[in-house]
Amino acid sequence: MFDRRLILNFDWVYFFLIVILASIGLTNLYSASFTIESASKAIYIKQMQWLSLGAFLMTIIFMVDYRKFEQYAYFLYAFGILLLILVLIFGKSAGGSQRWLAFGSIRVQPSEPMKLAIILALAKYFHNDSVVDSYGLRDLIVPILMVGLPVLLILKEPDLGSALLLVIIAASIMLFVKISLKSFLAIVISGLITTPFAWMALHSYQRQRILTLFSPGSDPSGAGYHINQSKIAVGSGAFFGKGFMQGTQSQLRFLPEHHTDFIFSVLAEEWGFFGCFIILLLFLSLLLWGIKISSHSKEKFGAIVAVGITAMLFWQIVINIGMVIGVMPVVGITLPLFSYGGSSLLITFLAFGFMLSISMRKFLF
Repeated sequence: MFDRRLILNFDWVYFFLIVILASIGLTNLYSASFTIESASKAIYIKQMQWLSLGAFLMTIIFMVDYRKFEQYAYFLYAFGILLLILVLIFGKSAGGSQRWLAFGSIRVQPSEPMKLAIILALAKYFHNDSVVDSYGLRDLIVPILMVGLPVLLILKEPDLGSALLLVIIAASIMLFVKISLKSFLAIVISGLITTPFAWMALHSYQRQRILTLFSPGSDPSGAGYHINQSKIAVGSGAFFGKGFMQGTQSQLRFLPEHHTDFIFSVLAEEWGFFGCFIILLLFLSLLLWGIKISSHSKEKFGAIVAVGITAMLFWQIVINIGMVIGVMPVVGITLPLFSYGGSSLLITFLAFGFMLSISMRKFLF
């Protein structure tokens, strides 16, 4: 029998924040894709289709008790690993990277579902453990290996941004479940020691992107072009912007990838500081409400999943906007609900479904 308390406890605040941000994002994408030759309507319509499918999947997820997914967490993790292996064998290449699996006209980026899979897997691991106080290095061996395997596979594609995102999502979860200070310092020191080796392992274009961050003017027509054009777009928006579909950087196509990685530049140019402030305020509300959902969860698995999803959204927002304003290297991280892309959008909506499910069922405990 359907429990009427689920309806009474539906999280309308979180739901309406999603609806508002998705609506603004779709409107902004229409402007960003308007000048793309023979593809403007196709991109906008495809994004609407992905939004509709995402909303449908979100509804299915929040109608199901999120605890049922705990027993399938490791299976979903294994399936995600399988997809990452398959993309290295059969994946489609674009822009020098092999990141997509093609199923007819549909392309799937396996690193996207891996973000949600690792959150569920880590939540299950930490929920089932016997550690009472804090975690030592020995307790973290298994979760570190769980994260390390997909990170190595993603780096092989290569996709530095997604690999980095997976690491910091996992780190956020580990900090939430309380690792000991000694373990934390040991991990930080190990990271610093291995940094030179990691630098040498990067591809030359990845190292150039990082170096360009500190000196964008050194190669204005090459590696620094994206950042320079993005900063021009953001700065030219001034306080109130140039108006909807009036941005010269995007409409005249000076700004590359302005419907995906640099979608925030379009928003900043057309709506200015005021528009950016409103969007950031909405994102902040979404993140703070996500923390509230986690804190109100009376069950550990749900609390960890909510923290992981909120961390996933937070770091995507921070890294993407950091790229746009030139304080972070260009690593290809999309802006949730704004950037064009089916895989990212569907995983975001699936994550929202879990958040709503956790919020709706806090009365069960």
